[in-house]
Amino acid sequence: MVFQGGSKLIIGNGDIASVLPDNKKRLFFASGVSNSRETRESEYAREKKLLLKQNRKAHVVYFSTLAVLYGNNRYVQHKREMEELIKQEFPRYTIMRLGNITWGINPHTIINFFRLQLAKGKPLKIQDAYRYIIDKDEFLHWVELIPDWNCEMNVTGRRMKVSEIVDEYCLIGIKSKT
Repeated sequence: MVFQGGSKLIIGNGDIASVLPDNKKRLFFASGVSNSRETRESEYAREKKLLLKQNRKAHVVYFSTLAVLYGNNRYVQHKREMEELIKQEFPRYTIMRLGNITWGINPHTIINFFRLQLAKGKPLKIQDAYRYIIDKDEFLHWVELIPDWNCEMNVTGRRMKVSEIVDEYCLIGIKSKT
């Protein structure tokens, strides 16, 4: 979906697109594969096709994942491919790599996934691992700092153990009831 109102040009209608500010100088491409466990090739092809329909003269801001720096599943491979496509096809670009966001309704984000599991009364499988968590205010802070030149931004947010994420973001209200 394209939202175009006055100076605002945002491709997408998900959690990231929902908080992006008006900006006359940027084309925010926030319409991608939103599930890091996606297996349907059609979803990856859809994002690529949509990107290639965009105005090459625009300064495109593409939202990627920090996992391109360390992961290797199909989703991460796709994000790497999209980053390369951005660099090849758009003379003016910013690639913003993000950790996990704390807002929104996407059931595939780590926080919403755990919240849904808890709501269903299902046990949580908590990995002994770290994840990067970024809240809306910090995300918007970095969006405002996007320069006019080409760049890649790694926006990490907070490094947290998965168990800490569950405690801080998913058990809110549950602990106080016990």
